[in-house]
Amino acid sequence: MPTFSLKDYDITVADVRRNASPAELYEEAIRSDGARVAHQGALVAYSGDKTGRSPKDKRIVRHGESEGQVWWGPVNIPLEPSSFLINRERARDYLNTRPRLYVVDGFAGWAPDHRLKVRVVCSRPYHALFMHVMLIRPTADELASFGTPDFVIYNAGEFPANRLTTGMTSKTSIDLSFEDKELVILGSEYAGEMKKGVFTIMNYLMPKQGILSMHCSATADRKTGRSSVLFGLSGTGKTTLSADPKRMLIGDDEHCWSDAGIFNIEGGCYAKTIDLSAESEPDIYKALTYGSVLENVVLLNGNFVDFNDASITQNTRGAYPIEYIANAKIPCVADHPADAIFLACDAFGVLPPVSKLTPEQAMYHFISGYTARVAGTEVGVTEPQATFSPCFGGPFLVWHPAKYAELLSAKLKQHGTSVWLVNTGWSGGGHGVGKRMKLSVTRAVLDAIHSGELQTAPTTTDPVFGFEVVTACPNVPPDVLIPRGAWADKQAYDATAKKLAGLFRNNFVQYAGIAGPGVVAAGPKA
Repeated sequence: MPTFSLKDYDITVADVRRNASPAELYEEAIRSDGARVAHQGALVAYSGDKTGRSPKDKRIVRHGESEGQVWWGPVNIPLEPSSFLINRERARDYLNTRPRLYVVDGFAGWAPDHRLKVRVVCSRPYHALFMHVMLIRPTADELASFGTPDFVIYNAGEFPANRLTTGMTSKTSIDLSFEDKELVILGSEYAGEMKKGVFTIMNYLMPKQGILSMHCSATADRKTGRSSVLFGLSGTGKTTLSADPKRMLIGDDEHCWSDAGIFNIEGGCYAKTIDLSAESEPDIYKALTYGSVLENVVLLNGNFVDFNDASITQNTRGAYPIEYIANAKIPCVADHPADAIFLACDAFGVLPPVSKLTPEQAMYHFISGYTARVAGTEVGVTEPQATFSPCFGGPFLVWHPAKYAELLSAKLKQHGTSVWLVNTGWSGGGHGVGKRMKLSVTRAVLDAIHSGELQTAPTTTDPVFGFEVVTACPNVPPDVLIPRGAWADKQAYDATAKKLAGLFRNNFVQYAGIAGPGVVAAGPKA
């Protein structure tokens, strides 16, 4: 292969593979990186000690123009410029010790006017294949004229940060400098840090242009082109529900909403694979073939993947090019959304399968970003635990949540977008008492939203939360639609609804000063 120089980055390794093919990366990963090939053809790799993101170790450099724009706090922890330079030097020094490096040049954002040129420098072929999948792959002509990247990622995750460096709290550090246009990864080999690093960058740059960046999946109608966006935290069904054979897939996780419509940020999808099966999620299962990456899964005899085995981690993942989904729309752009859907996996069993939100309620629930963890997933957790993540993507926000909420509010109003709250969690009782909402029920709800049938469906006002609960939906049992009616113990429902409402109100106190009285009043009643 032609040599590629990284001397402009003070990296002098002679053997640099730029945009290597999946075949070459497979060979290198198997030969030198402990990777294997699953029976369906996906590359199986392991990320070491870190099998998920390390949000407490993420840092943003405090200086220059961005200092007054960043939402500083537990999400965006400040780092001094001098410490960033030390960590960058440490990453470069480590990369300089490697016999071979990989460079992946690609784009973030399918809209040509808004896409970002991203360069990844890494030493693990599995990381290179992962970003080959997750970035938008340039054509040969685009690669030849790629020029200077807009952002550079140094992935030296095999090498630890120095805990004595000012601002470090562990051997892991994920450092982002908007002024230097660089991201440095130390002490974590989890590939998702690169993906979410790019999303964080877009979450800073896009709102500066009046474009809303969103943690959501998106689909589009095959005939009209009108899209819908599905917001939700991990485990709510955002990826699963976007794999809808009746609609075109725009993307499963990260999008932007501009004056022209919506566009996907990524070139691939990154799905949780725990308990995956060909029967439950056939499109995703089929996509995990040659050219895809499986992370931290357990292989059985014959290299068959045991998707039910969580002995390495519950967070097993699969990354695959978006075109591996048969109904993906390429390029991944669509018209303005007709519907915005907020997904919540309510383990308390209080929220209805579907309700319609007013504009003020939409802002309240967008800023809240609610879902719930189920009991038993963590030591000492004996009942559902509410989780609130602003804008359904708190760990990746850069601006204050109000910035994204204002952009969403303006776009909903401008384009007449309806907003729905959909519960993919429990019905008839909380976790341990009720049952998880069937996927067929949620799909029927989405079908009725997309067809427009729910626009005129009968509703009743929830006495606690105030939203309009849909009381009739095709292919959904009527007794499921009204949560209180599905509970055998009505008093237990009332007490649980009151408790959840209180959790919502307590969480929203921190936003009351910026949300405005109308949005605050749209929350649950005391």
